Amino acid sequence: MTAPRRVIEIAVDGTPAPRWRRRLSRFCVIALTAAGFSQWEISLLLCGDEKITTLNGRYRGKNRPTDVLSFPRDEEGGGTVAGDIAISLDTLRRNAAQFGVSEEEELKRLTLHGILHLAGMDHGRGKGRAMLALQEKLMQQLKTECIIRE
Repeated sequence: MTAPRRVIEIAVDGTPAPRWRRRLSRFCVIALTAAGFSQWEISLLLCGDEKITTLNGRYRGKNRPTDVLSFPRDEEGGGTVAGDIAISLDTLRRNAAQFGVSEEEELKRLTLHGILHLAGMDHGRGKGRAMLALQEKLMQQLKTECIIRE
């Protein structure tokens, strides 16, 4: 019996490397486990608006910044989450101020949102309630997990 794949890679492009990258990786593992996934291979890119605008234009035809993008990989077998997530820290900061939440809370929400997309969930075309409900349930379960704060 082979051990399940469990890989979280975090890269930074176009923004200063945050000191809390290792804690974000740990949060991803805890979130994936809490959501019931047994295997994962995720690449997470923390970037600025310039990089995410390029990605959003290339892959979605929208030449503007966004907060989070997910690029699922096709994987065999249930319980597997695989792909790439990009999060703009610039947009994250604006969102946090606009919604009146901490940057840490917004980072958790965007990370969970990206993970659920990688797992094949969608919030468009009337399907969103289940995904967004699970996202908020996980937010409540993981509210004491620390990423940014020292």
